[in-house]
Amino acid sequence: MHRTKVRIVEDALDANNTIARANRSDFDRHAVAVVNLMSAPGAGKTTLLERIAAEPPPAVRLGVLEGDVQGSLDADRLAAFHVPVTQLNTDAGFGGECHLDANMVRSALGSLPLEEIDLLVIENVGNLVCPAEFRVGEDARAMVCSVTEGEDKPLKYPLMFRACELVVVNKVDLLEHLEFDLDRFLYYLDQVHPGVKHMLVSARTGEGVGAFRDWLAGVAHRERVAA
Repeated sequence: MHRTKVRIVEDALDANNTIARANRSDFDRHAVAVVNLMSAPGAGKTTLLERIAAEPPPAVRLGVLEGDVQGSLDADRLAAFHVPVTQLNTDAGFGGECHLDANMVRSALGSLPLEEIDLLVIENVGNLVCPAEFRVGEDARAMVCSVTEGEDKPLKYPLMFRACELVVVNKVDLLEHLEFDLDRFLYYLDQVHPGVKHMLVSARTGEGVGAFRDWLAGVAHRERVAA
């Protein structure tokens, strides 16, 4: 019974990776770089993207694929900045999943104006577990971790922190009001993912957002390699 369960999980992930490679091939064909942006609910992904949409990286045409279980609140917010935004709801044919997988992203490709985009940011469903398990054809993965979540999150959700090449520590403007030990958080982060790049940001005030914008520009312009 145990071996059967493991094989089923492996088969599902293998199938996902096959579709992710197909997605990547389509992105490559249109010269679109893709960032999979993940976080817990309420960490501030959309507010951060509003900052980026208001002032995109120079010479980079930005697009967003917005993942949610239901509704279009975040997509509506981003559409106000006149960037291409496509809503992908997991309750519409995908069982209300708490993450995006490669097949879900593939279902949305026909709605994405890839010929008008240089950089596609996929704002994944807010969840610190499942999104890290599923590749979707991205070039890079980043996660947003809010200081309001507590400094122990790297130890509690290590896969998410290991799966990303950038950790954005958001809401640093609230540090003076919280019992959040930033040094301890960074120590835990280094234990889980030694040397991972991180940056301190306040999406609300704009502090540090320029560094994130520069990182996105770097992804958009990096040499493409096979997924």
